[in-house]
Amino acid sequence: MAPRLDKLARMREAGVDPFPDDFRRSHTSAEALATHAESGDEEATYRVAGRLVRLNDMGKSAFVHLQDGAGRIQLYLQKNRLGDQPFDDFIRLFDLGDFVGAEGTMFTTRTGEATLRVDTYKMLSKSLRPLPEKFHGLNDPEIRYRQRYLDLIANEDVRRTFEIRTTVTTSIRHFLDSRGYLEVETPILQPCYGGASARPFTTHYNALGEHLYLRIADELYLKRLIIGGMERVYEFCKDFRNEGIDRTHSPEFTMLESYEAYADHRDIMELVEQMVAQVCQEVHGSTKLPIDGGEIDFKPPWERVTFRYAVIREAGIDIEDYPDAESLAAQARERGLEGNSDLGRGKVLDEILEKLVSPKLTAPTFVHDYPVETSPLAKRNPDDECYVGRFEAFAAGMKFANAFTELNDPIDQRRRFEEQARAIESGDEEAQVLDEDFLLAMEHGMPPTGGLGIGIDRLVMLMSGQRNIREVILFPQLRTLNQPEAADSD
Repeated sequence: MAPRLDKLARMREAGVDPFPDDFRRSHTSAEALATHAESGDEEATYRVAGRLVRLNDMGKSAFVHLQDGAGRIQLYLQKNRLGDQPFDDFIRLFDLGDFVGAEGTMFTTRTGEATLRVDTYKMLSKSLRPLPEKFHGLNDPEIRYRQRYLDLIANEDVRRTFEIRTTVTTSIRHFLDSRGYLEVETPILQPCYGGASARPFTTHYNALGEHLYLRIADELYLKRLIIGGMERVYEFCKDFRNEGIDRTHSPEFTMLESYEAYADHRDIMELVEQMVAQVCQEVHGSTKLPIDGGEIDFKPPWERVTFRYAVIREAGIDIEDYPDAESLAAQARERGLEGNSDLGRGKVLDEILEKLVSPKLTAPTFVHDYPVETSPLAKRNPDDECYVGRFEAFAAGMKFANAFTELNDPIDQRRRFEEQARAIESGDEEAQVLDEDFLLAMEHGMPPTGGLGIGIDRLVMLMSGQRNIREVILFPQLRTLNQPEAADSD
């Protein structure tokens, strides 16, 4: 940093502000290149700005590259055009990483590259720390995740991933809005966590003198809105689950949850396959997603398979032959799983699905009709009360959506909450707690409802071809390290 701080001081001594207020661009880099390509006018003036990422000094001239949010543009500086002092000042005082504004006219070099011939330039922000030495290929994940700004500077494909993320969420909003859904907001701080099976994060609300929880789901609040007469609602929500971190799990993640009155899980299946097909079309220009040298097609209809048959097909276990936790757990252990029967039959079923079935589901697939033990908030099937109206959606070996025909019987709901309470007493820290306020709402009457949760991070992983959830979260949670020393203002 020392030479950069020295250059900063020299600029200030010369009366140059290294951090001016603004610079009025006429074009982004992409707009300048496109306009010149269309018009061919070499008299037109352009004002561009960006980060200096390449400098090739040739003595009396220099080629430099500026990078902005739209791409890169090459600039050509000439001593006989700028003047000796301005040219020399640029070479001596500017560094890679600085933000620069430039004005000039466009021409095409002998190699065919459209280039801005600079008439004037301006320092916009002096970079006091150098970019990584090999910033064109920054690969160290520790640096990439902790200093995401360097990752975005260095790796164009990373910027593309987060552009895809924006396209995904925008597409979903348009899809749901066009179908009469209302986007709403529900509390992140909750006195009683619920809507999923997970350990919560806790905090303290000083003004109320109460312990609260960061939400693990927004399901129970969205259902209150259905009870209140808002028949189609959705929310993009930040959820927080105090669990481990792995390739597909982050303790802080983004969910889409939606609820529709007078619908069931079969209606939601159709909604999901249509919505995801539209998302893929807007991201890739096709419903076909390139993956691992091949492709998968999200064009509806997707394959539908029952939970029982999926486990028979992929794991060789007929769950109906093992109606209790211990016998099923023994089958799981024979196949190399933990198979902890103390946590109940539902947890063993979840483990079998996650470890033995999910990785084999490459094409978009709905697994539906789940055992009741796995789904304390779903409605029982009228034809077989051992199963509930629920599906999960899988693709490329990964689950990304979960949906229910929602339970709207408050008496049955209370009974299932009480079963979950007994699971907590048996040591299941992820079982759901009994929520009396939600039961009070349900006792006022809740219409038949179809509910949906989509893991936005996982859907973006699919659409961008990523295999690690940290690649699609701009600032993933990491263990705290000592902060770098601040620059000396003197």
